[in-house]
Amino acid sequence: MIRDKGKRLLYHDGNYIVFDLETTGLSPANDEIIEISAIRVRQNQAADEFSTLVNPHIPIPYAATQVNGITDSMVASAPDLRQALDDFLAFVGRDILVGHNIHTFDTNFLYDGAVRELGTKVTNDYVDTLYLARNCLPTLRHHRLTDLAEHFSISTKGAHRALQDCHMNYQCYLELGKLWKEKERLRKISDK
Repeated sequence: MIRDKGKRLLYHDGNYIVFDLETTGLSPANDEIIEISAIRVRQNQAADEFSTLVNPHIPIPYAATQVNGITDSMVASAPDLRQALDDFLAFVGRDILVGHNIHTFDTNFLYDGAVRELGTKVTNDYVDTLYLARNCLPTLRHHRLTDLAEHFSISTKGAHRALQDCHMNYQCYLELGKLWKEKERLRKISDK
């Protein structure tokens, strides 16, 4: 499927939405979103939160539950994807999205779900902190979100639940932003 997504940006400062999804598996074509969370950031300060479980109307595979801890009973009374996405997109508006490994994962689930459930495209530009981390920390052995958090001495407690991952990534993004700005400052000096 060709997706008409927004542009992947290298970095964005100021106002944005940090978001994360939990899913039943790795394929947007075959798997479902089971949790959506986000933090609205204004002037680099966390200003508001959004979080909901999502009822996928299919059994959650054991392997997915092993990763994120989300069970069938937890999502039984949760909204369906249509309602959850509608609420999430209202929260997001036109803001820049920030997330970890979203270029090839989260935005694909988000885009496909919005087209299928709401008949709308998600065209928000976005920053993938995986790419930013590879750019700013090229010598780090791994660039998973938990690796970044550990590198910056940020707690990884509760990892693989969407809202906790948002908080972890928000803090990592602030740290990566400092590295990015310093790299840009040095580049401008060397270009003179």
